[in-house]
Amino acid sequence: MSSTPVGAQPPTSAEREGRVLDRIDAFRKRRPRLLETVVTLAHGAGGKSSAALVDSVFVEAFRNPELEQLGDSAVMGLPSGERVAFSTDSYVVQPLQFPGGSIGNLAVHGTVNDLAVSGARPRWLSAAFVIEEGFEISLLRTIVADMRDSAAAAGVAIVTGDTKVVGKGAADGLYISTAGVGVVPAGRVLAADLVRPGDRVVVSGTIGEHGMAVMLARGELAIEADIASDTAPVNGLVEALLAAAPGTRWMRDATRGGIGTVCNELAQSAGVAVVLDEQALPVQPQVLGACDLLGIDPLYVANEGKFVAVVPAEESDAAVAALHGQPLGAQAAVIGEVMADPQGIVALRTAFGGSRIVDMLVGDPLPRIC
Repeated sequence: MSSTPVGAQPPTSAEREGRVLDRIDAFRKRRPRLLETVVTLAHGAGGKSSAALVDSVFVEAFRNPELEQLGDSAVMGLPSGERVAFSTDSYVVQPLQFPGGSIGNLAVHGTVNDLAVSGARPRWLSAAFVIEEGFEISLLRTIVADMRDSAAAAGVAIVTGDTKVVGKGAADGLYISTAGVGVVPAGRVLAADLVRPGDRVVVSGTIGEHGMAVMLARGELAIEADIASDTAPVNGLVEALLAAAPGTRWMRDATRGGIGTVCNELAQSAGVAVVLDEQALPVQPQVLGACDLLGIDPLYVANEGKFVAVVPAEESDAAVAALHGQPLGAQAAVIGEVMADPQGIVALRTAFGGSRIVDMLVGDPLPRIC
């Protein structure tokens, strides 16, 4: 039975669409709610469940202005007037070694990249190891050598650390935690509230390699593909981009949850819409093929050597050209634009001429990938 009052004109398709988007917007703006009574793997996936856990447990307990920014690093002012960025992360990937890298490479690159996309020049790292009884010393030496080489390539020093050994079966081999400190150059500010409608969204290279490389390396799937992790330090790329596009508004490295999650965080934080172009997304054919076979959208697959940046439209060509001039940025591309409405929404213009909403996932189809 129709709900339209007698004599009233039925709503147009545009009005119906507007009402749906208003309801979606109201729902998405609600504070994350932690409903579970125990922690699940979904809480570590970087999506909605992660946001609910972080907000309801950790932010609620530790609340302060720096923490509430929920960035990859906390940027803090010193009495001298300088600013530093401070970041920390833990790595629990399985397997510990995979095509293109190891947990050691990730432990350095992940923290270096979190500092870099916050606008800092990474300087010092700490490293803490939780080692399971019975772990082979030769493998530990190999992983530590990977950390040493990665730190040297990124221009950072590992200056302090800690080790703990736990009983057999208590640590799944090896866990590594790293923290890092970087110095933010004077006048450099990157923040979601600087983003404006009309800005362009840039990705620094092809997406999805890391998540797919780790998933296939587990050997649980009857899929063979020549895919290596993209794990790499992006601080050199970031400096090249900022030199060419000094008006850059915001950056984030697209790790857990991939491009889709990062763009949702941007849309919600900045109060804008992000419209991506499916045909502009740089995805290696073998990665796209593996994703198709597994029914996984490459937009949600983790990367460990790529970042997303928002730059003014007039600087986008210079930004991409600067990235193309770096070995790690050869496949950089403009993949979308920022719009005023509908706020908080990420949409994808498909190759077929339609569009669909790219929402933030509740869980993650690829757990334990970093």
